[in-house]
Amino acid sequence: MTFKLAVKTLAQKNGLHATFMPKPVFGINGSGMHTNMSLFKDGKNVFADPSDSRGLSKEAYSFIAGILAHVRGMAAVTNPLVNSYKRLVPGYEAPCYLAWSASNRSALIRIPAARGQATRVELRCPDPSCNPYLNMAVCLAAGLDGIEKGMTPPDEITENIFAMDEATREAKGIASLPGTLHEAVKCLKADSVICDALGEHVLTQYVEGKEKEWDAYRTHVSSWEIERYLVMY
Repeated sequence: MTFKLAVKTLAQKNGLHATFMPKPVFGINGSGMHTNMSLFKDGKNVFADPSDSRGLSKEAYSFIAGILAHVRGMAAVTNPLVNSYKRLVPGYEAPCYLAWSASNRSALIRIPAARGQATRVELRCPDPSCNPYLNMAVCLAAGLDGIEKGMTPPDEITENIFAMDEATREAKGIASLPGTLHEAVKCLKADSVICDALGEHVLTQYVEGKEKEWDAYRTHVSSWEIERYLVMY
């Protein structure tokens, strides 16, 4: 089985310049790298099934389930910077809630309208600061784990998740992506499937670098803190 992955970068423009920083400007949408995936075998798109009401195969549903099962562990790879988690907040189009839909743009995983050979799964959380090769590796590992284990995804969410309150999301079983790089690294280390996909050498070096990055961030005194607290206290 071969794996075809298409990467689409959506860069938010600041003036005349596009940037690959996930959240370069406060108050406007950030920069995303939506990742579109299809699986092909013998020239046929394995995700397509015209007999299904959504045109999706059993393998497509299991692939979606696998990504949802591992996406918290993937986040340190798909969203690798401290700044990445300032993009993944409600209200700025970037998805931060674990759900899927054939049309709902507030869901983490969307199924674009094209069917047949063009059927694909779109993961909307990655940002363009990530390593695309590692991004592909963890997406494939998660999705194939779902297929190998015959996972079933939760019910499709068609409502606007951003408009839901916390109690409603909890009742529907909608969890969240990690809120910080620190939390994402902890989730990565706890996910054996994603750790195995990266391999011991890459995992060790990657985690060490991300932990140093978080430590540097958490001990830095920012201009926001100076402006807000120096006069007040």
